[in-house]
Amino acid sequence: MDGQREPIRFGVLGPVVAWDGTGEPLGLKGPRHRAVLARLIVARRRVVPVARLVRDLWEEPGAGAVGAVQTFVAALRRVLEPDRPPRAPARLLVTEGPGYALRAAPDAVDAWRFEAAVGAAAALPPARALERLEQALGAWRGPAYADVAREEWARGERSRLTELRLRAVEQQAQARLALGLAAEAVPDLDAHLAEHPWREEGWRLLALALYRAGRQADALAVLRRARAMLADRLGVDPGPRLRRLEADVLAQDPLLDPPAEPVTAAARLWTRAAEAYDRTVSGGARSRLESTVGLLRNLAVTGGGGLRAAQEHRSAAITAAEEFGDPELTARVIGAYDVPAIWTRADDPEQARRIVAAAERTLAALPEGAAHEAARCRLLATIALETRGTRSPRGARAAAEAEHIARRLNDPVLLAFALNGAFLQSCGRAGLAPRRDAIGRELIALAARHGLVNFELLGHLVRMQANGALADFATADGHADAADRLAERHERPLAGVFTQWYRALRTAAAGEHRRAEAAYRAAAARLDGAGMPGLEHGLLPLARLCLGLGGVATPASAAAAHIDPEADWGPYRPWAEPFTLLRAGRLADARARLRALPEPPADLLYEALCCLQAAVALELGDRPLLRTLHARLLPASGELAGAGSGLLTLGPMDQWLTTMAAALD
Repeated sequence: MDGQREPIRFGVLGPVVAWDGTGEPLGLKGPRHRAVLARLIVARRRVVPVARLVRDLWEEPGAGAVGAVQTFVAALRRVLEPDRPPRAPARLLVTEGPGYALRAAPDAVDAWRFEAAVGAAAALPPARALERLEQALGAWRGPAYADVAREEWARGERSRLTELRLRAVEQQAQARLALGLAAEAVPDLDAHLAEHPWREEGWRLLALALYRAGRQADALAVLRRARAMLADRLGVDPGPRLRRLEADVLAQDPLLDPPAEPVTAAARLWTRAAEAYDRTVSGGARSRLESTVGLLRNLAVTGGGGLRAAQEHRSAAITAAEEFGDPELTARVIGAYDVPAIWTRADDPEQARRIVAAAERTLAALPEGAAHEAARCRLLATIALETRGTRSPRGARAAAEAEHIARRLNDPVLLAFALNGAFLQSCGRAGLAPRRDAIGRELIALAARHGLVNFELLGHLVRMQANGALADFATADGHADAADRLAERHERPLAGVFTQWYRALRTAAAGEHRRAEAAYRAAAARLDGAGMPGLEHGLLPLARLCLGLGGVATPASAAAAHIDPEADWGPYRPWAEPFTLLRAGRLADARARLRALPEPPADLLYEALCCLQAAVALELGDRPLLRTLHARLLPASGELAGAGSGLLTLGPMDQWLTTMAAALD
């Protein structure tokens, strides 16, 4: 677009529209033009091949379908870039590779702005969160992608946005309750539940709002209605939060009383303290840097928006600290970010490399002596965390050294941080679930003794994963429940992302494929916007492939039917490609692609990716590769393949080993 023109904005929270820089709607012509634009927006700046556009636009494409798509694109370009000179390349709706992409700015689509606003609101105090959510919800003009509501390709995105909107309505009610605005929350919650009566959280918030508005009888009536509706329509009992609220209302528990005065007092205190800090502490003061990192650490555990914000500002804080030329200050700034990490793949690998480099420089400059041992331990633990999944020998050494120092100093906080590093470095080969379970057990005991809530929660998640791998679901279930209780009590919403994925895994392990498919989609929707791209990217397609394969008995070519080659496979695409080539009958290409695969990363999906390689190798009869894979997986004998991730499974490992051994014999 012309650099002098205001950027064009797009709307899909209702009928598909586009506005120019002055807010005037643009003429998008007919329904096919809008469908092409909507399909490109759904792709989120990624390329959509022309062949895929044709399949999505027509049930039975005619001979001129490709030409029609090109005509629609040309018409859209004239509307979207009216000042583009003839033959000049498009800069917004671009041609790339086999198709087209809409290179809209991150804030150019109302759905993307809505998603960012809801994520950011989770990290804001109630008054600001309420304002942000009201603005975000006001952007909805009707059902998302209303013009293409019946299209299969829009269904997943429409469902995701609808779920996000429902959560935003509930967040809005929660913010009102936190501000003592219980009566104001009731009408919107009534309307919310009239349209979506299966929302347990909505029923809970409505009952709580009524109780705080002095309407105890109405609150109990709402809870009875919720119980009856859930039983009649879904055949389930209310969840633990709804049951506990009913008991608390009957008992008139003081904890249900409106928190308006404490909340407003806390808000006033926060504002005054922040103003006093700004007046008193100069902008260049070293203490301001250390305070900032403490704030980022607390922000990171509040939810998706908070985690993203903390990650964005962390590198800047380290850079600012290094500019002082004081290694002790830099060590404190780097080491203060002891945020527990459960996933073994970095969210931002480039940022992780920069942090490791800064930690190494600081270690080299830090004076020797006992006075600096704690700082040294924190730097080493940081290196262990930030090199997770990379097979870096330095990461494993740093984890061991940090743990040794923490035990020698007898410092529980340092030891918890060091044990987190040891956990993240314990995925270098198969069969290490017992080691991770032992780390989780020590973390729970240590954290419970010393009030380290975040690390106690981490310990339960670690043991949930490890015992899933060991096929001890009774123990794993107990730790998932314990994690949920801690997360609810201490407002740690990200833990629920992992427990929800674990419960989808449980459904898959029970052989309930249709329910597992739905559970995985629901879990993926919750992951969206959680601020963990290292976990999110490619996970849903990978989980669906593993669900389709199920175990060693299913041929790889049959499992390939579950692959959408144009889905966002993220880092797992190389492991999916041999399946699609096999299904297409391109056996030589499948074999070449399979043999080109590196050893899987040293993360919690190591065993699952090895089993996917084994599935294709078995069908191709690739004995050398099978011999390598059998040796890699043999230490995990007796475990449940892939379940150590806490996300997915490929059935009993012993069945894989037996089948590979038979093929080798």
